[in-house]
This record gives sequence, C-alpha cells and structure tokens, in this order.
Amino acid sequence: MGEFIEIEVDYPKCAGIRACGGCVRVCPVNIFEKDGDRPSVNPENEDECTLCDLCKNACAPLAITIRKRYESH
Repeated sequence: MGEFIEIEVDYPKCAGIRACGGCVRVCPVNIFEKDGDRPSVNPENEDECTLCDLCKNACAPLAITIRKRYESH
C-alpha cells in the first residue's frame, strides 16, 4: 500500500490478463505487474500513480479502485 495512493484490484471481478489485461497495458508508470494470469499492484510504484484513470477506463469488468489516502471521506 502506498503512502498517498491505494490501488486495489477486486480479483473476483477481474477477468485476468489473457481476457483483459488493460490495466497492465495502459498504465504509464507501471503500477501493475503480471502475476500469473492476474494483474497485481507493485507496492513500490503505487505512489507514482498520476491519477490518470487510464487503468480504470481500460478495465472492462470495473475491478480497479483508486483511493487518495490523503483525503478524508
């Protein structure tokens, strides 16, 4: 988990890299890694997220959530 940004993949919703893999392909700062057929979040890169939402837009099953840890809800 990043200090400022928390990115979560809802694995029950995730279609996997072979069926989708959009998050891995589009992320400009390599937040996502291939972990078998599932994308995983690289915790060392998590705070590099630019909040561009490219991963969320590329995720067909809407399995990605991005939270700004510095904002209270």
